[in-house]
Amino acid sequence: MGALHEGHLALIRRAKEVTGFCVVSIFVNPTQFGPNEDFSRYPRTFADDVAKAELAGADIVYAPEVTDIYGDDDVWVRVEGVSRRWEGEWRPEHFEGVATVVAKLFMIVQPSDVFFGMKDLQQCAVIQALIRGLKFPIEMHIEPTVREADGLALSSRNRFLSDTDRATAAVLPRTLRQGLLSIANGDAVPKVLEDSKAALIGAGFEVQYVAYVHPDSMEPLTDKHNHGRMIVAAKLGSTRLIDNLGHFDTF
Repeated sequence: MGALHEGHLALIRRAKEVTGFCVVSIFVNPTQFGPNEDFSRYPRTFADDVAKAELAGADIVYAPEVTDIYGDDDVWVRVEGVSRRWEGEWRPEHFEGVATVVAKLFMIVQPSDVFFGMKDLQQCAVIQALIRGLKFPIEMHIEPTVREADGLALSSRNRFLSDTDRATAAVLPRTLRQGLLSIANGDAVPKVLEDSKAALIGAGFEVQYVAYVHPDSMEPLTDKHNHGRMIVAAKLGSTRLIDNLGHFDTF
C-alpha cells in the first residue's frame, strides 16, 4: 500500500532475484479499512515509493485508481476459516477486502510468483488459502520480517509513534521472544500468554490479543510445536502494531 520501507524493498529485491522480472503494485486499498480506521491518515508517498522501487529492481510499478480496481461492481472474495480469528475478530471485513483486492491484482498482473512478508502472518495464511482455493497457478514466497536494530518490525505505521512510544515499542518483539523461550523450556502455553499480556500492559500497551498459533491454519496451539508462532496486536497511543515470532527466528 505504499510508504515503502526496507521490508518492502527486500521483497522487491528477492522477487527480482528469483524471477528476473518484478512488478510492484502500489494501491491504498479502501476496502480493507474499517469505518474507524486510518484510511485517510495512511501515508501516501508515491513519488518516493517509485524511486525506491526502481532502485530496488522493480521493472513495473502498477498504481491503479480505485475505480480501476472496483468500478461499479459489487463482487467480493471471502476466505473462510483461516480469516476467522485474531485480525478477523478485531477488524471485521478486513480480510474480505484483502482477498478481493489481491485476487483482482492476480488476475490483472498474472504473476508466476508472489512475494509477501512474514510480518503480516495471518494475511499470508489467507492469501495461501486464496491461491489454493481459486486454483491460481502462482507460487507464493513468504520472506522473513525485516526489523530495526532493537527488534521492532518495520511498518509504514511506525512513523506515527512518538519518540517515547517508539522506545517502548521494542518491548513487543522482546516479549514474544521471551514467551517462545518459556514455551520451549516447557512452561504451559496459557500461562506464558497470560504473562506476556501482563508484561505488555505493564509497559503501556493496550493489548488486543496475544496467542500461540500454527502459521498455516492460524489455530491456537496448546503445546510447543516447532512451527508454532506467537502473534500479537497491541496499540501504543493511537498506533496499532502487529508482530509475530517463531522458535527459530532471531533478531
